Amino acid sequence: MATKVFIVDDHYMVIEGIRSLLQNEKGIEWAGHASTAASCHAFLQQQQPDVILMDINLPDKSGIELCKEVRQQYAAVYVIGLSTFNQQSFIQKMMDNGASGYVLKNATQEELMEAIETVAHGKTFLSEEAAQSLKKNVTGDIPILTRREKEVLELIAEGMTNNEIAQQLFISVTTVDTHRKNLLAKFECRNIAALIKTAMQLQILLP
Repeated sequence: MATKVFIVDDHYMVIEGIRSLLQNEKGIEWAGHASTAASCHAFLQQQQPDVILMDINLPDKSGIELCKEVRQQYAAVYVIGLSTFNQQSFIQKMMDNGASGYVLKNATQEELMEAIETVAHGKTFLSEEAAQSLKKNVTGDIPILTRREKEVLELIAEGMTNNEIAQQLFISVTTVDTHRKNLLAKFECRNIAALIKTAMQLQILLP
């Protein structure tokens, strides 16, 4: 029985490139594509593929978030993260949110086929680069935040001042300032702009 493959990516060239790699492969049935998270959900309400190749950078939502939603709603649909990013943080978050595999966009036809076949059988597949990235010692790559630090970070990202954050969270301005300094130290950033940028790159803050 053919494995139905669907792709979610907002780059037409990527979609066409992968489709051309897979369309003549035995055992693969091309189910179609979506360029946004919303259109992916709309498709899944009508029919479910066996495997979704899912980009991380989508125009309306992070693929990491979309992966979690798809896996919660459609347990029989397997997701393979598809990205140009080989940072440990992206790979780990994608896998934590239910992805069964992760391949980079420079994958060969053989690697792509192996990934699809592997996850379609309920197993996990990581491309060589992704596997190497996960094996690296990444201490400090993703800072461990307390619940309060995460709240403060989110409010800082919203543009709130220390006084406003203190009022919102019912804590003192001094405590907010301490959290702010701790966040800068944990992310190894000199200023708030760099802090927010880094937190978004690590998907701790979603755009």
